[in-house]
Amino acid sequence: MNISESNARDRLCEALREREEEIADRWVRLQLEQASVLGSDMSEQEVREEADLLISALAAGLAGDTPMERLVTSRNELRQTVIELSLRRARAGVSPTATSLAVLSLKEALLSAVQHTTRDSADLFSAAILINRLLDAAGVLSFETYVEGREEIIQRQSRQLLEVSTPVVRLWRHVLAVPLIGTLDTARTQVVMESLLQAIQDNEAQVAIIDITGVPAVDTAVAQHLMHTVNAVRLMGADCVISGIRPPIAQTIAQLGIDLSTILTRATLADALAAAIRLTDQPDVDSASASSRPVNA
Repeated sequence: MNISESNARDRLCEALREREEEIADRWVRLQLEQASVLGSDMSEQEVREEADLLISALAAGLAGDTPMERLVTSRNELRQTVIELSLRRARAGVSPTATSLAVLSLKEALLSAVQHTTRDSADLFSAAILINRLLDAAGVLSFETYVEGREEIIQRQSRQLLEVSTPVVRLWRHVLAVPLIGTLDTARTQVVMESLLQAIQDNEAQVAIIDITGVPAVDTAVAQHLMHTVNAVRLMGADCVISGIRPPIAQTIAQLGIDLSTILTRATLADALAAAIRLTDQPDVDSASASSRPVNA
């Protein structure tokens, strides 16, 4: 580290130590001004809490001897503070532009504070370069974290939507059903399989009905997905019935040469339920309804 950089670092440390609250106040004001343009809906209290945490982490990092180019990535407290700030804003729906600009706007607040410690133009220039290097690195880290965080949120929400769209329903004692609606792809098959297998274990189910009434078409890929699910159900010790085999689907399956002969199939869910009850050695639906009642899960 050369003398000018060392002096600039000392000036910045002095400004953070003596004017921490003033820097935080100015940074909060700058962010709130940006929020009106960029659409951020974070409260002033939330922004202030983030400001206090980041400025404190900056002060602690600068007080050490970590080189400036590695300060944001090497100082764990500072790195985690920037990451948490970005993730928090990603979850709040703040745009990536607003998140990065929020971090970068700290430059103005820091440089303004440094100006109160020296009027020397060379010191101010060196401090400005130092602040730019430091917060540019923080801005890059915040943007990368934001993108990764949003991807994680989108994937989690997509999975939750898949789970909601493929509920496992308890139709009768030891009988479960999964009503499928829409296209059955690999990702959805995995969710269906996991949910169904867990429900079989939790309910000690003996029969699982997969109802494809809402599936618009069955091709080779869909048939393979169904076979994988059926095989997994059988490995759990339960029988499987596929219902909703409409005439067009039956014709398609026959034309494609797909072999479903090893699987019990029924045209309607009602027929599948009657077959499932017989498989569990319970009375049929008509006689059982006098003493029992189906429970929806």
